[in-house]
Amino acid sequence: MKKIFAATFILLACVGLLTAAGQGPDSERVQETDVTAVEADEADSSGYYITDDGDGVSEVITVGKVVDLPVSDPVVYIFPIRESIMPATVRLVDKCIRESREVGADYIIIDMNTYGGLVDAADSIRTRILNHDKPIYMFVNNQAASAGALISIAADRIYMREGASMGAATVVDQTGAQVPDKYQSFMRGMMRSTAEAHGKVVDRIERGDTMWRWYRDPRIAEAMVDPSVVVPGLIGEDKVLTFSTEEAIQWHYCEGKASSIEQVLAEAGIVNPTIYEYEATRTDKLMGFLTNPAFQGILIMLIIGGIYFELQTPGIGFPLAVSVAASLLYFAPLYIEGMLANWEVIVFILGIILILVEIFVTPGFGVLGIAGVVAIIIGLSFAMVDTELLKYIPDGQIPAGYIVRPVALVIIAVTASLIISIALGKRLLTTGSAVGRRVVLASEMTAEEGYVSREKDRGLVGRFGITTVPLRPSGKVLIDDRIYEAAGAHGMFIEKGREVEIIRDEGGVLYCRPV
Repeated sequence: MKKIFAATFILLACVGLLTAAGQGPDSERVQETDVTAVEADEADSSGYYITDDGDGVSEVITVGKVVDLPVSDPVVYIFPIRESIMPATVRLVDKCIRESREVGADYIIIDMNTYGGLVDAADSIRTRILNHDKPIYMFVNNQAASAGALISIAADRIYMREGASMGAATVVDQTGAQVPDKYQSFMRGMMRSTAEAHGKVVDRIERGDTMWRWYRDPRIAEAMVDPSVVVPGLIGEDKVLTFSTEEAIQWHYCEGKASSIEQVLAEAGIVNPTIYEYEATRTDKLMGFLTNPAFQGILIMLIIGGIYFELQTPGIGFPLAVSVAASLLYFAPLYIEGMLANWEVIVFILGIILILVEIFVTPGFGVLGIAGVVAIIIGLSFAMVDTELLKYIPDGQIPAGYIVRPVALVIIAVTASLIISIALGKRLLTTGSAVGRRVVLASEMTAEEGYVSREKDRGLVGRFGITTVPLRPSGKVLIDDRIYEAAGAHGMFIEKGREVEIIRDEGGVLYCRPV
């Protein structure tokens, strides 16, 4: 018996040591449990609740879901989402998560205020949040509507400002009308799976039995999308769910109220943190300036104006340099920001080539010239548009005005540039102006100085000659063993070897008629 008791004691001791080791400092994450439905005493300084099951046996239960244990001197990275959820927002989130890793952040806090945006952009962001290896907390600083709700419920914890709201995630077009059910079904599925990704937690302990519940109820997430989803005690049929702050706390979709990031840190129990906050770098600010529509309009005017003045003053000079520099400043930032596609630059260059062919190869202004102008406008316009968004226009998720605005800006800038260039050209590119004297050939070659293009009177009118080639109507004629440029009078055709009479000598051409 003694051996049995000793073996039992040793076994229990080993189990105790293993259990202690599993809950010791080396354990990075613990399963935390909301005990709002449990008879719990006040939390102690460690943030743990002590419960009593009635038999005098105490159990340690924590609040929330799987999170990192408190760390000493935590590093917190904070960044905002305060615009419509677009591909640019995805790029911002990627950049901030990358920076948070570089600074060794233990927590990320997102300052959220958005009325929604594109579903797949929101899906990309919520996937990044769910897959991040450190806790991400969401501060709903007023609104987390539609796509913003999807992103918010992906976070490990949500804190909301008094008077804030979260929900209304039905997919609609730009008129506010609901899009077909296949889009709603996709959104419902994402909302449900995002809620389920947080798993289940202990709801209460009754007579030694553990009762579990979803950390965030998937049905509630679906009710934010589908008005047919009923959640007893919360929302009935024909209504889309939008949480207030108090309702979100009551239904476990919010961990607490906060009016500032400082309060979020306090509510989360993050003490003495080192804070890194996203700030636009000088490069970001420069990119923002270069992609500002007003500045882009100026660049377009310089591009078109440079081309115009270069054509007026043939050669590779200052106007061409200005046009090339403006083109680089126009296209390069858009390419860096991920908005520019290669085909837009190709179309722009093709437009310039077509105009040059129209001017120098097929003089006049016809099909090639018009096609060149259209190609330039298309290239410049679509460069300003995030091409990832074009696919949303047919189904109405993005309004047609998204395309109309940049096209209108380009047309206005091109028109204004041509008008200003023509007006300045008349004032500057004349021999009387200071600029004109430098860039325009002002010297004259007069007849008095011996500069003549042809003899005034060659004495050939009334003479006879023989056509050496057919005149159709132009050709050549032989007079006294000398060949001259000739043409049939009144456009008539004259065969080769025919005797002709010269009736007029104009512009170096002998006009003749058959004898």
